[in-house]
Amino acid sequence: MEAEKKYMTSEELKGHNKMGDLWISIQGKVYNVSDWVKEHPGGDITILNLAGQDVTDAFIAYHPGTAWSHLDKFFTGYYLSDFKVSEVSRDYRKLASEFSKMGLFDTKGHVTSYTLAAVAAMFLIVLYGVLRCTSVWAHLGSGMLLGLLWMQSAYVGHDSGHYVVMTNNGYNKVAQVLSGNCLTGISIAWWKWTHNAHHIACNSLDHDPDLQHMPVFAVSSRFFNSITSHFYGRKLEFDYFARFLICYQHFTFYPVMCIARVNLYLQTILLLFSKRKVQDRALNLMGILVFWTWFPLLVSCLPNWPERVMFVLASFSVCSIQHIQFCLNHFAANVYVGPPSGNDWFEKQTSGTLDISCSSWMDWFFGGLQFQLEHHLFPRLPRCQLRKISPLVSDLCKKHNLPYRSLSFWEANQWTIRTLRTAALQARDLSNPVPKNLLWEAVNTHG
Repeated sequence: MEAEKKYMTSEELKGHNKMGDLWISIQGKVYNVSDWVKEHPGGDITILNLAGQDVTDAFIAYHPGTAWSHLDKFFTGYYLSDFKVSEVSRDYRKLASEFSKMGLFDTKGHVTSYTLAAVAAMFLIVLYGVLRCTSVWAHLGSGMLLGLLWMQSAYVGHDSGHYVVMTNNGYNKVAQVLSGNCLTGISIAWWKWTHNAHHIACNSLDHDPDLQHMPVFAVSSRFFNSITSHFYGRKLEFDYFARFLICYQHFTFYPVMCIARVNLYLQTILLLFSKRKVQDRALNLMGILVFWTWFPLLVSCLPNWPERVMFVLASFSVCSIQHIQFCLNHFAANVYVGPPSGNDWFEKQTSGTLDISCSSWMDWFFGGLQFQLEHHLFPRLPRCQLRKISPLVSDLCKKHNLPYRSLSFWEANQWTIRTLRTAALQARDLSNPVPKNLLWEAVNTHG
């Protein structure tokens, strides 16, 4: 009965936001997930970032309908006395419900099968080009094709991390490890850890790891205050070295992207050998071992060191297009400082995300992620559905006077370089004293 219900305010709920005392609200019902956070498939960061508030929209975005039946065991008996639903959230939930009734979350097409078949074919061609051909041009082409293979394989890993692309969860995990660890050398465990945090805290300077690239890049002058990363648990120092690099980040952006994979390999190894709890650590390590067996062996089959260096740089450079794409989706969008709020899920995703417009025949190249906003709002939606829902998302943004930015690939690059250049110029003029040496002054004078 209504009289028997227990109530608490949103302000009281905010007090339960620390490890060991994690409460959340979903549709006004309060749940204690303090113990469950250790088993949460999406990791602990996602819950920690949203603890102490209503998370209905994020829950809907990330969980299938079957997840609702598991909530009762966490129910505290409390309801929020001041629970309200904004008009934006109401429309978002209605749209998610309509997509579910239409079966869009379950209709995946044959994208994964086609992509894996293409990856297998490309891998065979790369092997043939390296092992059977003697032409330096064949070796260069093989390296470039390997970069394209890595891009397509990463899209399969991304999709399988968000929803089940295979017939069951077991095969889905195989697809993750094969496409991620074994073929690209990047751990799916590392990807889940960072990527889920990115989705939840989209473009938060201190909570979103995808914006935390100090000392190499800074998309906002707010980084110049040496803010603390809540994801990595350390201060992002804006020292003389960082200032020097950031002053020229609009020039170094593309060269750095060409070797960005080195950092991803390093991040993978640091996580898998850390003391942090890692799901399926042994399986991830085995997958990484597979990559670091076949890739060095393949490179060693090339006739000399100049061709080996050329092969590796060619593969890295082609794959850098994907790294650049991910930056284009967010670097030039709006940023903020602080934890995400569960009450403005739709607003935060539209604010921090840019789409890249392209013809439908190019969807394979961008992996569906050119519809970045659609993906952020409905991460469980298969990529073959993203173009279909794009007009509906655009209409909803227009209805609530929220940004829906869809740029060409060229325009998105211009916006990103402009953002980096603005921060670079701010870094040059930011603080005094400037280090007193002639080299610094000369570089900054003629930079």
